Amino acid sequence: MPRASFSSSVAFVASVSFVTFVSSVSSASAQTSDQVGVRALGMGGAFTAVADDATSTWWNPAGLAGGAFFNAILEYAHPDDRPGEGLRGISLGFPALGLGYYRLPLRLATLTPSIAADTGDREDESVLSVFGATVGQSIGQHLVIGSTVKLLHAEETKGGLDLGAMATFGKARFGLMVRNVTEPEFETGFGTFKLRRHARAGAAFSTGSRGVIGDMTVAVDSDLVKTPTLLGDERRLAAGGEIWMLKHMVGVRGGVSVSTTGLRRSALSGGASAALPHGTFVDAQLTDGDDEARHGWSVALRVTF
Repeated sequence: MPRASFSSSVAFVASVSFVTFVSSVSSASAQTSDQVGVRALGMGGAFTAVADDATSTWWNPAGLAGGAFFNAILEYAHPDDRPGEGLRGISLGFPALGLGYYRLPLRLATLTPSIAADTGDREDESVLSVFGATVGQSIGQHLVIGSTVKLLHAEETKGGLDLGAMATFGKARFGLMVRNVTEPEFETGFGTFKLRRHARAGAAFSTGSRGVIGDMTVAVDSDLVKTPTLLGDERRLAAGGEIWMLKHMVGVRGGVSVSTTGLRRSALSGGASAALPHGTFVDAQLTDGDDEARHGWSVALRVTF
């Protein structure tokens, strides 16, 4: 069989298998995507098809292949409702390998009502620590399949797996992410909880010639399943954009996300980046709107070349 035909056949089989798997994802309680990444949150969470920096280890492991040759991010998130209990993370990314560590308060990590209620009055609130290693594989010229193998710790340690796919056609990219494929379950002092599967899809268009980083990027994301929260079930739809100016010395971004099921809660986000010497950037973002659970700000130090 000619090599081109073989690659096309493999790509077709992989795509069909991936889509079939996603269509069987449970709609039970889940861990949402829009908790990590200052750029991602500044774009309202429309990042599944953008994912081109080290936070691809969280957002879409297939995105690393379209990113910079090296990327390192140190970030901190500060929620308005529980100051001091935000996310802390560090991630490293190369086109073929990504490493990430994120520390999330348990109630933010799961968004499970029973866990949130049990931990609401506890000063020693448990945390979920997530260690991830990401690899990807190109299939043909347009498709990349990636995976993040995880170690998760919340009073006990379990393994986990995320899967991602990214298809690129010129300036357009289409992403698909399935989080917590193995649905790890934990026994803690607050009770038992399981990280259910969660699926999200996105599309992005950019003027950039490498990955998605360009003078302008617009993107849209949509959850494929419902997520139980303290305020009821939600399914997020997000749209956002990013513009770089002054020879990529300054970047600005904005976005909006809304729950399309249950209470129509919306969140408005904005952010900016400023270049420092030696490929270093300071990123910041702020989220407001009538979805009070997402109010807060985050900052990051990013090194890329």
